[in-house]
Amino acid sequence: MALEIMSPAGSLESVTAAVRGGADAVYFGAGDFNARRNAKNLSDEELAEAIKYCRLRGVKTYLTVNTLLSDRELSKAKSLVEKLTRMGADALIIQDLGVARLVKAVSPQMTMHASTQLTVHDLGGVLAAHELGFKRVVLSRELPLSEIEFICKRSPIEIEIFCHGALCMCYSGQCYMSALIGGRSGNRGLCAQPCRMMYSYSGGKPCYPLSLKDLCAAQYLRDIEKAGVKCVKIEGRMKRPEYTALVTKIYKDAVTFGRNPSKDDIETLKTLFSRDGFTNGYLEDKKGRHMFGVRGETDNRETRAIYKQAREIYESSPEPPVAPIDFYFEAREGSPMKLFAKDDLGNTYSAEGPVPEKALNRPTCREDVSSSLHKTGGTVFYPSDVRIELDEGLRIPAAAINAMRRQCTEGITSLRRTPEKRLISDWQSGVRRLGYESRAKKIYSFLSFSQISQGIIKLRPDYIYLPLSELYGEKELTKGLAQSGIGLGAVLPRVIFDREWESTLLKLREVKKAGVKAVVVTNIGQAGLLKGLGFEIRGDFGLNVMNSQTLRSLKDMGLSSATLSFEMTLPQIRDISYILDCEMMVYGRLPLMITENCLLRDMEGRGCPCDGGPVGLSDKTGRTFYAMREEGCRSTLYNSDVLYLADRLADLGNLGVKWHRLSFTTENPRECLKRAVEYNEGAAEPPLKSTRGLYYRGVQ
Repeated sequence: MALEIMSPAGSLESVTAAVRGGADAVYFGAGDFNARRNAKNLSDEELAEAIKYCRLRGVKTYLTVNTLLSDRELSKAKSLVEKLTRMGADALIIQDLGVARLVKAVSPQMTMHASTQLTVHDLGGVLAAHELGFKRVVLSRELPLSEIEFICKRSPIEIEIFCHGALCMCYSGQCYMSALIGGRSGNRGLCAQPCRMMYSYSGGKPCYPLSLKDLCAAQYLRDIEKAGVKCVKIEGRMKRPEYTALVTKIYKDAVTFGRNPSKDDIETLKTLFSRDGFTNGYLEDKKGRHMFGVRGETDNRETRAIYKQAREIYESSPEPPVAPIDFYFEAREGSPMKLFAKDDLGNTYSAEGPVPEKALNRPTCREDVSSSLHKTGGTVFYPSDVRIELDEGLRIPAAAINAMRRQCTEGITSLRRTPEKRLISDWQSGVRRLGYESRAKKIYSFLSFSQISQGIIKLRPDYIYLPLSELYGEKELTKGLAQSGIGLGAVLPRVIFDREWESTLLKLREVKKAGVKAVVVTNIGQAGLLKGLGFEIRGDFGLNVMNSQTLRSLKDMGLSSATLSFEMTLPQIRDISYILDCEMMVYGRLPLMITENCLLRDMEGRGCPCDGGPVGLSDKTGRTFYAMREEGCRSTLYNSDVLYLADRLADLGNLGVKWHRLSFTTENPRECLKRAVEYNEGAAEPPLKSTRGLYYRGVQ
């Protein structure tokens, strides 16, 4: 089966543009819980009409419910899921594990697709998604084709990838930059795109180190299909209908005719929208500064001409027929005429006409009947197979055949537009479980052994977290720390490709011998792959826990604890039902993004190779964000200001979290100890450059 082409739509006009452009599926947002809340989106009436429009034309409809939700929003999400089920949506695209759990309970027959916001980038993630009930996974955009093929060949569910449009600098679902510096969360559908702004390295020349060119995989479609990908997805729900129509048509034609788009097609796509051209750096496994670009000035005359060309795709009349229909006509002497119709979806309809008369002059022939049955213009149907049983010598008025044909096409139309009835079940969130009621215990997280002093050890935290690579590289120090009686957690890299798992598992076995008993995981794939290795599995912030239902899912996956999202407010944390013991980030430079491209190497190629950093990136206000090395020459960008709550511990006392986590990144040993003592004593003045995070102000 050919690659499915999925196109974006932010309005009814865009839905029409996508379908007329040749889309096999259309995705659009519904309600307040989708990752493009600032797109136009559709009203309930428009949504119902869009789904019917697509159903009639055999186009799938996938609705995005792909944001993180708090406990108090789940009841509204329940109503939305019920509504989309009744409307006949073919699938829901979901990020939040709690929402997935809700959908399974409320609408057990609804198909779920795992959003790219879930940050699935390895086979383990796909297998975990399968266990959670997803039928398809949208992989992270950063994966090379070799990794995609490895996953596809072993996946029990469908794989979808992006093929065209904007690339985020950060792995989707792991970007907190817009939320922390501007209060607009990408995980809540309101990203302000700070990655498209100018920054400078260490006070140098302003540049765009976070702005990637757009993706254009049009010339790789045959390779993508051969790899086993089920669907390719065009980004752009906030783009104009002309963009949707033309991009869809170019990709659809390439798949239909089994050829690469022409040079003219690529130039058309560039003129339509690009940022200094396109990139396939991730797909080709060739990262680097050649992948970066910004939106430049466009020739308005060229753009207007292309928009006019694009509008012709979806405004031309009449609409080209897209749905095959079979007719079986029967006319017997002395009996009413009958016409049976069947479409490609298996819908059937029949009509009955008058009893045919004997012909006085020229009798009606098969060609006459066939000609009438082929007149399906003005409908979405075209005759695929026409069979005629006709007694000789009969006179059959063309008007009678036309009336029967119209009855059948109208009947099939109604059947195609009407969704099948699906089960809708009741759902309740369950009895709220109270959390930890004593004073919260402490977890200290470090990037290096060099930050840990004897003073830190004497404070006796419940756990100390260190990167797996640090523990593996300092086995004697690891053994000594493990023997101190403090729980030791190996923090896994936030991104691990399948080709990197062998070395990761080797390191895990070695640190286990050294006394490490806990592993801190950042995505669902890691949790699944570590079952049976004998570690306590603890959930990190990358799991984006924002509601109690997510905690239930993580407990089912074998986790013993989870870190609550630092995008939550204190009241939202207080609402949590503690199915699992939880920890809360209370100190440190919060991570803004994790990137596949190295941020330690500047735009001229200076810096790195993998020297650990930190490297400063300054914005126009003078704030400096700190980039530090991650495994695989990836980078994490940290906030300019330090989260500080040592003077607000009273506000944190009745939230139910078991652990307060202090995260040390750029601090030296003396600074680490100073902050740890302040949190033990609960009395201090905040540092000059500090923040309360989002716990008080929240996010949109």
